[in-house]
Amino acid sequence: MPEVIFTGPAGRLEGRFHPSKQKSAPIAIVLHPHPQFGGTMNNQIVYNLYYAFAERGFSVLRFNFRGVNRSQGAFDHGHGELSDAAAALDWAQTISPEARSCWIAGVSFGAWIGMQLLMRRPEIEGFISVAPPANRFDFTFLAPCPSSGLFVHGDQDRVAPLKEVMGLIEKLKTQRGIVIEHAVIQGANHFFENCIDELIREVGIYLDKRLGTTGVRALPARRGERSI
Repeated sequence: MPEVIFTGPAGRLEGRFHPSKQKSAPIAIVLHPHPQFGGTMNNQIVYNLYYAFAERGFSVLRFNFRGVNRSQGAFDHGHGELSDAAAALDWAQTISPEARSCWIAGVSFGAWIGMQLLMRRPEIEGFISVAPPANRFDFTFLAPCPSSGLFVHGDQDRVAPLKEVMGLIEKLKTQRGIVIEHAVIQGANHFFENCIDELIREVGIYLDKRLGTTGVRALPARRGERSI
């Protein structure tokens, strides 16, 4: 998939972009875990989420937040990273102006950023939130949550315990017209070590249900691509 460089609020941001062959295809933005704890766009979960969307016909962008690898700027405790995510969505919409909708997906810290972006951009119609750290970051801004989506968590997560996430989900489930689903991966820790296949399977099932699809599309070989 092509490497891209686009302008963010603090300078250039590097990413990977998979354009759909259909002009009206939806857009998906995938956000990586905490930059100060090794999070990058090549994180295994981010990498696999990226292809889960691409295989279903989305135009997909994943990118490095400011200060990560070749992205300019410095870590900004979430404030600047939210601006980076907004700039990424703006860029993707410029590249795909006929896109009919947009989704956001995030992992851990990226889930927190993604849910904030969801509150600010009404065109986002669905979300995938993987291991949201509800015990470490404030999610009270989700009042109410504007779109339906999926939370995925591991039952062995010690970084963001399941109990804290369940409290968040139960609050969101009370909203009329919004359907919040939750998948718990048995035996998975915060990083989904040895459980990424199960995670992506749950995400795929959810996407296929929301999109009304029954399978994935063939993609070219992932040449030059890597995950960590």
